[in-house]
Amino acid sequence: MGDNAALAAAKRAKKDEFYTQRVDIENELRHYKTQFKGKVVLCNCDDPRESEFFRYFVENFEKLGLKRLIATCYKSQDVDLFSQGECERAVYQIYDGDKNGNMTLDDDEVNVCYLKGDGDFRSEECIEILKQADVVVTNPPFSLFREYVSQLMKYGKKFLIVGHQNAIKYKEIFPFMKANEIWLGYGFRGNAAHFRSRYKDVATASDHRDGMIRVSGVMWFTNLETTKRYEKLPLYKKYTPEEYPKYENYDAINVNVTADIPYDYDGVMGVPITFMDKYCPEQFEIIGVGIANLGLECGVKPYKPEHKRYRKEVQKRGAVDGDLYMIDSNGEVIVPYSRILIRKRKDAP
Repeated sequence: MGDNAALAAAKRAKKDEFYTQRVDIENELRHYKTQFKGKVVLCNCDDPRESEFFRYFVENFEKLGLKRLIATCYKSQDVDLFSQGECERAVYQIYDGDKNGNMTLDDDEVNVCYLKGDGDFRSEECIEILKQADVVVTNPPFSLFREYVSQLMKYGKKFLIVGHQNAIKYKEIFPFMKANEIWLGYGFRGNAAHFRSRYKDVATASDHRDGMIRVSGVMWFTNLETTKRYEKLPLYKKYTPEEYPKYENYDAINVNVTADIPYDYDGVMGVPITFMDKYCPEQFEIIGVGIANLGLECGVKPYKPEHKRYRKEVQKRGAVDGDLYMIDSNGEVIVPYSRILIRKRKDAP
């Protein structure tokens, strides 16, 4: 069983108890320290008693020069969905920094307020709290990632949040990435993370950690500036028609590995979605994504009638009109995994 099986099961059940480790938060947040000065930070998917995000910002409040820290706690109607702190009521907490200079979080330094509703980030009272924030930092529910990001963009918020790489190809997310309004942060080591969770860990023995679940393909999504996104990808391979076949339903070549993007090809290329972790907007232009409806929107043609009979052979990929596909020398349909369609910028080296 793959190490994302429990994640998929949790999403189907709308269960999202994945608590981010402090080390992963520190490794990412260290790149943005100057962007928090004078800001109101909101952690709106966090029980302060359990959230390492809240603890990180409390302990680094003065170093970062924060103006205010707010955290909201969701109160579920299903006891199985309670936070590990078993929050009896939905609350939000406000922290304005160390008042007595002892550099310790004292009870009288945190203002605990009760919410009327259950603390859902989509509720009117939580939206009013969101409006007060300058930057949102948290690990939102993966099952609600589309709605969560859409809300942040609607209210024009800066953010740094944890998500799965599959979100790159969501129709609610991809257009923002194409327009360079959302990009990926510095990331987790090996694009995988261990979360504190109640779900069964099905990771390999060497990756197993008690009380945690390993999830691969985990990334940071942000619209905070990074130096990483301006680092150009070194290109070294020369284009050959044999190594880079063309798609049957779109004028582009297929590139199986991001590192193998040819330096001397100026047309459109289909690359893995993991390319987005190496994407430099000064080097490449994003044309679209070659999957389903989004593929059709960017000009990927439906299956040709004579090729539709091969669909049963590619059902394991869930291939549909809008997916890129190729025909091999035996006349078989080959459907690669999700592809981002890109082109080198004319002035890029």
